[in-house]
Amino acid sequence: MKPALLEALLDLVYPRRCAGCGAPAHSAPGHLCWECRAALTFINEAYCERCGDPVEGRVEHAFRCSACVDRPPHFDRARSAVRYRGAVCRLLQAFKYGQAPGLRGDLTPLLEACVRTHYGQEPLDAVTFVPLHPRRERERTYNQSRLLADSLARALGLAPAAACLRRVRATPTQTNLTAAQRRDNVRGAFAASEPRWIEGRRLLLVDDVMTTGATVNECARVLKAAGAAAVWVATVARG
Repeated sequence: MKPALLEALLDLVYPRRCAGCGAPAHSAPGHLCWECRAALTFINEAYCERCGDPVEGRVEHAFRCSACVDRPPHFDRARSAVRYRGAVCRLLQAFKYGQAPGLRGDLTPLLEACVRTHYGQEPLDAVTFVPLHPRRERERTYNQSRLLADSLARALGLAPAAACLRRVRATPTQTNLTAAQRRDNVRGAFAASEPRWIEGRRLLLVDDVMTTGATVNECARVLKAAGAAAVWVATVARG
């Protein structure tokens, strides 16, 4: 049976509903209806050339935001596909907390488009990801960032995502913390898994959402300390 016909039959028996608004997905592929797809806010210029934080208005030249000027990040560059709002917010929450790992099929194309747009000319050696603490990963049963990194690596024709980092300290959720509190919260929370393997490699670090960048920045700091030649960051969404 052809995949398209099988999908149509499954839709008759188990109608897909949009993870963004709950309406029937109908002819839209995956788990976002056409209306929610059209409402996604893609991140285009202008944004900080270092951390990728978008700004309102028109900017005629490359610039760095005040946060990157005052406290230069350890990663070389960070980019995200869409703003963390509306349908993608609900989609990512379901993916992360709702035991819905299959939603990576809807999220990976966004991440791949971001990487091909912003890092298409970069000589990537490997894709890696932000690790969860073992206890939290057991509770959740999977690491959403690793699932995204694995899917992205396949889409890019690279080796499976490398577990370059491990979480050595459990941390409270970053939600509702200030930027300074987020930095303190994750400081010392990560360690390099294979420093000798990391040395000299150019790595793409994947996470689901970037808000202040504290988590990916701490991960990049550890990777650079282990000898990584470059650390680029890619996330599905930017808060």
